[in-house]
Amino acid sequence: MAEALLQFCDVNTYYGDLHVLKNVNYSIGQGEIVCLLGGNASGKSTTMKTIMGVVRPSTGSVLFEGGPIERLSTSARVRRGIVPVLEARRLFPRMSVFENLEMGAYTRKRGPEFERDLERVYALFPRVKERRQQIAGTLSGGEQQMVAIGRALMARPRLICMDEPSMGLSPLYVEQVFDIIQEINRQGTTIFMVEQNAAMALSIAHRAYVLQTGVVVLSGSAQSLRQNDVVRQAYLGEMQIAADA
Repeated sequence: MAEALLQFCDVNTYYGDLHVLKNVNYSIGQGEIVCLLGGNASGKSTTMKTIMGVVRPSTGSVLFEGGPIERLSTSARVRRGIVPVLEARRLFPRMSVFENLEMGAYTRKRGPEFERDLERVYALFPRVKERRQQIAGTLSGGEQQMVAIGRALMARPRLICMDEPSMGLSPLYVEQVFDIIQEINRQGTTIFMVEQNAAMALSIAHRAYVLQTGVVVLSGSAQSLRQNDVVRQAYLGEMQIAADA
């Protein structure tokens, strides 16, 4: 595995008395796509909130580039290069597409680098360039997801944390978004992705974790998890399909 960029080390996270993440260990290597699978209430969203500092672990450490970050604010983490693509896109709906992209670069000074990054986003998402003056709230779900990813790229991330990137998208847009995720990774950005579309996520990921009620129950290469009977039955539906046939 590549050198670790992000690590969870025996992380325990609580909401009051509710124990959500239980001695969780993750390691996301530089240059990888790693996906996190799990059902509802498994702790996937809490994982993302813990990475971004919205929720802080009660015990354990979260390391980025080998150093602890659990005391850093969310904005400090973004400046370090950890950038989210939030569930349900969470654009500023009354602002234009361009203004939403600008917000992604709020931690940076405007200059030639901003323009280069903007052109990179437009090259990845020609539709976003076409819609740059349109009000973001009037876009389709797939177009909004492209803007959300573009906004994250404007922060010059080293690690993008994606929470359910395929949620609410048509099959055509799902394929386009996952193609773009692969391209962004090929360009050098590490991806950690929570995703319920297990088949699609495992088709592009290098490695994966399976989380159940706050406990990591499986981990390994994406290929090995695709062949795991538990994963196939619980997340890919293959065993049920075979039984129905």
